[in-house]
Amino acid sequence: MFGRWMGNRTNRAQRANPLAGVSVPYGAGVLSCRALDPVNEPVRGAEFAVSDAMGRTIVSGGADPFGSFVATVPAGEYRLAVTAEGYTPYRGNASVGESVHSSLGDIMLQVAQPPALPASGDWEIEPMHSSVGFTARHIGLARIHGRFNTFAGALRIADQFERSAMHVVIDASSIDTAVKMRDDHLRSADFLDVDQFPTLEFYSDRFVHKGGSRWAITGALSLHGVTRTITLDTEYLGTGNGMEGETRAACRATTELHRDDFTVNWQTMLARGIAAVGSSVKIELDIQIVPKT
Repeated sequence: MFGRWMGNRTNRAQRANPLAGVSVPYGAGVLSCRALDPVNEPVRGAEFAVSDAMGRTIVSGGADPFGSFVATVPAGEYRLAVTAEGYTPYRGNASVGESVHSSLGDIMLQVAQPPALPASGDWEIEPMHSSVGFTARHIGLARIHGRFNTFAGALRIADQFERSAMHVVIDASSIDTAVKMRDDHLRSADFLDVDQFPTLEFYSDRFVHKGGSRWAITGALSLHGVTRTITLDTEYLGTGNGMEGETRAACRATTELHRDDFTVNWQTMLARGIAAVGSSVKIELDIQIVPKT
């Protein structure tokens, strides 16, 4: 009976003081908050960053399934930033006392207006301010970063953006990893076989809005004589004006390719003792487009 009474007393103390039973370092306190959307639902994808008066990040992390964030930090004054895809960022002040639970409560994030889409018509990739890059593993060890230096593309934007279409052509021989011997090998029949397949081509007429500034662009990629369907996870960045006042629009996009899908058999190369690039390659695109003249 005494044990049950003590247990109830302990439970009551923990409810009164959330730090009861929690080990907090000397000179530190606990900061917490929760990110909610305008209908009071948790924002599960929210990211939190706590910085000091000098702007240095002290701690950062993502929300739990309930939209909450809890961190132990030295007692002091802080700035809190909360960001989430499709929402206007929140920034506020936080004061954390020693051995104190400082709760900012519920933070409501407002839905952000997505950037205006480019006008309908014919556009083309502006190569001077665009890049087609990739990252791969070298036999599962160090990362290899590279790019294609020569490419061109056209985009026909429809009045209903989802009905737009694009066509991109990449010069396979322009592959560049900053190591000539490796680039020559990548151009050879072991990899891209640029003599037989001089270009990579991507065509899409399926644009799907995923919410906010996110789009999925699905189309056919032809590489090494094989055509496969891929999807570009795309973030639309909006429109602006260039140095000479010309209108331009920009986006970032990523996808992952598996070389076996394009009949490049890396196991065969390993058996021959050739140092190969890993079986999956991450593609990263930074693209600016301008109206076609």
